[in-house]
Amino acid sequence: MKKGRRKRWICSPKTGKRDNKFYVSPNYEIVFFSSEIYRVVNILDFFNAKVELSKVIEDLEKFKIENKHTGTDLNLVFKTFENQMAFIKRQAGDEGFKAHRHALILFTDGAYNMGGSPEPTVARIKNAVYMNHTVENHVGTRDDFLDIYIFAIGSDIFDDDLQPLTVGTGGNHYFRMSKIVELKETFDLIIDESEVVGMCGLHRDYETTEDKESKRKRYPWLAFIVNTGRKGKTCIGSLVSPDFVLTAAHCFTFGDLPADIVVEIEDGLGSKVKTVKSFTLHPLYNITAKVKEGVAEFYDYDLAIIRLEEPVRISEFVRPICIPCTQETSDALNLVGESTCKQQEQVLLKSYREQLGFLTRKHPLVAEKIVHAKLGENRDLCIKKALSAPGITTKNERVAVTDNFLCTGGRVGYRDHIACTGDSGGAVFKNFNQRTIQIGVVSWGTQALCSSTGGLVESNDESRDFHINLFRMIDFLSQNLGDDSQDYTALKFLKNGA
Repeated sequence: MKKGRRKRWICSPKTGKRDNKFYVSPNYEIVFFSSEIYRVVNILDFFNAKVELSKVIEDLEKFKIENKHTGTDLNLVFKTFENQMAFIKRQAGDEGFKAHRHALILFTDGAYNMGGSPEPTVARIKNAVYMNHTVENHVGTRDDFLDIYIFAIGSDIFDDDLQPLTVGTGGNHYFRMSKIVELKETFDLIIDESEVVGMCGLHRDYETTEDKESKRKRYPWLAFIVNTGRKGKTCIGSLVSPDFVLTAAHCFTFGDLPADIVVEIEDGLGSKVKTVKSFTLHPLYNITAKVKEGVAEFYDYDLAIIRLEEPVRISEFVRPICIPCTQETSDALNLVGESTCKQQEQVLLKSYREQLGFLTRKHPLVAEKIVHAKLGENRDLCIKKALSAPGITTKNERVAVTDNFLCTGGRVGYRDHIACTGDSGGAVFKNFNQRTIQIGVVSWGTQALCSSTGGLVESNDESRDFHINLFRMIDFLSQNLGDDSQDYTALKFLKNGA
């Protein structure tokens, strides 16, 4: 989709799995077809505001091929599109219709075998969009107002029949693949990354090969942090904008300088080592604050922000993760209007055992640990295990674990993974419609169950991990990431934080 331009999408998958990777708000039509048309969404309903995304998804999931008619009448499909476009033109008028851009996307498992050639119908559609220029003398002034894409899936495909039906400029419009599982990768290959640089949390949710490149595409916000100061530490961080990396405050010690901190992000701009301009710890972080209350090391507000000397280049390999209470995250969650932090939290943390993930070092790059945040009454039971941690002598678990923490671990309901040395500072995240939203930061745990740095290790009955809940850190985040008067790309934090 071209930046700043609105296209009208009319989709007609005969077979295929829907892909929600990019959130857009065009009017669209969805039909299944064989020798007849089976309409799921009528584009004309948008004129009466009758279309709800949740209902569309429900109808798609309920649709069954069953004993529908066999055969492939592509001409009928294009005639259906032609009729709908004619109605839109009558509704919008000639001048209004000129502003509409149209994309027809067809998925088929073979060539047409009934209904005659669709080529004359396609020619009429072109003439309608090109404002009655004939194909022969069309001068090209409206080429980018119409795209017809065809995805041919299967082993018995007649390219000579299908390829001439494609229309459009700016790249390939005909795609051939043997299996439907290749469809998602094909979509990713045709997306122009430069057009979606502002979209946080985008990632490839599959791995074509077991190598670093595939891992980076799956977790493009990943950053490795090495503190080379007097108490050297290794941590993980998350890129939250081109200029900033989020991590844990305990990855730093008193006296550390920016020159002591090494941030590694492979963005294709030469060295993966990024120079650190500055770092800021949460002002309320104080590891010795509750020594007299029976907590040897207190990790509340365990949060830090690293500013890079130069912004990283955004690409399919490097892209920021979404963080709470920003407009970018509301867009990722499909929240419309003046959304709030509370609405985001209700979408992301709605279960008493909400599945989340965080990363650990593992060949060839990282592996994902699966955990479940215990909420409500489950949280009360979870945080009691903090009293068994070394260095904690208080009898009140809430002295050590404030409301700023998420609690994971244990084997009740699910057997969670446990955090290892080196996992600190990493994003605790949730995937939502192929967008990744960071909810927490890995902070501390009750037991050291790992034999080495990183690795996939499961929890036992007593082990628990505690993660800083970013929904409780918005003031700090907005002050350091959302100041649009500074010389960095600021995030748009919601005005209504309630």
